[in-house]
Amino acid sequence: MKTTLNIADSVMQRLREESARRGVTMSSLVEGALRRILDEKPGKRADLPPLPSWRGGVPLVDISNREELYRVLYEEHDRALYGGDIRQDSATKQDE
Repeated sequence: MKTTLNIADSVMQRLREESARRGVTMSSLVEGALRRILDEKPGKRADLPPLPSWRGGVPLVDISNREELYRVLYEEHDRALYGGDIRQDSATKQDE
């Protein structure tokens, strides 16, 4: 069967070179490549390595509780920036 395909110039050049190197027609090379792709079984992929895992310790907060989550995040942020929990320190000073 004859058909017309639009093929990028760079791919066509590689096709010409490869067919000449193998001593086959461009048509037979394209047909063989298409058969190979079309005969692949769906989902046939190389197995991926397992994802790394580690023990994260006890959860600090229930992530479904937004207020508690923000509190813990801000505490961690403040500790990293200022070496302590600024919000807790200011709350303590306000109580005095």
